[in-house]
Amino acid sequence: MTPAHAHSTAPLMRDATDDDIPAIQAIYAHHVLTGVASFEETPPSVDDMRARHASVVGHGLPYMVAEIDGKVAGYCYATPYRPRAAYRNSIEDSIYIDDTYRGRGLGRLLLQTLIEQCERGPWRLMIAVIADGGSGGSLSLHRSLGFELVGTLKSVGFKHGRWLDTTLMQRVLGDGNTTPPDQ
Repeated sequence: MTPAHAHSTAPLMRDATDDDIPAIQAIYAHHVLTGVASFEETPPSVDDMRARHASVVGHGLPYMVAEIDGKVAGYCYATPYRPRAAYRNSIEDSIYIDDTYRGRGLGRLLLQTLIEQCERGPWRLMIAVIADGGSGGSLSLHRSLGFELVGTLKSVGFKHGRWLDTTLMQRVLGDGNTTPPDQ
């Protein structure tokens, strides 16, 4: 028997809207409860996710979904890396895929589109904070799109009964550090 998604159309990449937030929340809740990509232990509510979406968009950063056959199959966004002013040119990426659509190259499409969107802005560096050594494929995905490994923070999280490392990767955006920023 063929999986239901085998005959689906190509993903449509677009900006997330308020109508997408319940689907985004459901995807994220699954990752919070079953995985280690997020260090949250309790899934945020739909209203919490609406506030997070508004914050990202309020910073002028992209928040996008991949839609397949009218369904949100995954989403990605960038956030400021840290709140202090000197970090204003560095951002962090986040990508989450509905389990139904894993293994179809959707993570690559989301990250590639996010990078392209961010390169149009004033940002100079994208940082990936990858849990558990990237055992789910995040490490190789990021490496394939130009991220370099810069370090590992050992045992910084404890979830699902075990200590977790985070691997730090970074990728230059635009001119990177070859010229001063505009701001």
